[in-house]
Amino acid sequence: MTGWMSRTPRHAVALVCAYATGLLLVGSVAHITGLLQHGLRPYDWAPDWLNLYWTSLALLDTLAALLLLRGKRAGVDLACAIVATDLVANWYAVHGIQHSHFTVEPGLQRLTAFTVLVLGTAPFVRRHLTR
Repeated sequence: MTGWMSRTPRHAVALVCAYATGLLLVGSVAHITGLLQHGLRPYDWAPDWLNLYWTSLALLDTLAALLLLRGKRAGVDLACAIVATDLVANWYAVHGIQHSHFTVEPGLQRLTAFTVLVLGTAPFVRRHLTR
């Protein structure tokens, strides 16, 4: 790839990877804690499929963080898939189940910002990582 994407400074790539890895690990710890404290169904108000999805993030967040730490493109790809699907799941939970709003849900606001960070920087970061 040539042009402005190829000129992305390596220190910027490292910084984005560090932020994403750290935040994925925060998510991983939250999902592992929920799993240990409440089992496979940590949110009694949510349907089983949604609980299963969020519980699976204990493994998926950890895997994406480890892949990013190793400098693998698969880490960026998995992180993109995770944040996109997690954001959709959380928007559904907030609006469709809890009948709440974005403006009063700081968790959804933070997840939206993280999703924008990951998806917005993925093309710049990915090309600097190994297969």
